[in-house]
Amino acid sequence: MQEPEFQETPAKETIIPEINTQPGNMTKLQPPVQSQEQWLKYGQQVSGFLGTLPDYIGKVFGQYQQPIVSIGLVVTAVVTVKVLLAVLDALNDVPLVAPTFELIGIGYSVWFVYRYLLKASSRQELSGEITTLKSQVVGKDTSKS
Repeated sequence: MQEPEFQETPAKETIIPEINTQPGNMTKLQPPVQSQEQWLKYGQQVSGFLGTLPDYIGKVFGQYQQPIVSIGLVVTAVVTVKVLLAVLDALNDVPLVAPTFELIGIGYSVWFVYRYLLKASSRQELSGEITTLKSQVVGKDTSKS
């Protein structure tokens, strides 16, 4: 095999090598001609951007902290609900788990009706517990309404 001959050309001219169509011959590509000054300029631009990035992110977070936290909570709630539904769907595919959960739900419903809804005194007790829980969540006394 004989290597292709190269001719010397002035530095400003660029010659595109011909594509060898013969099998077994490979075309040697010349390295790209870029000065080191251009690479240094790009490096300084990237370095300057990365140097100011933490300050910029800190200012944006400080200015928009409440909306960012609210969006984060909403996204977290959506992800949590999706994961919970996926786990319940996976449990529903297991034999005998769905009927067992249905029996547990029916049993709890029967107990709740027997414990709190059959007698007037137990309904008043349930109403008092709901009022107490409501005042603890809201943070004020709601019994005067």
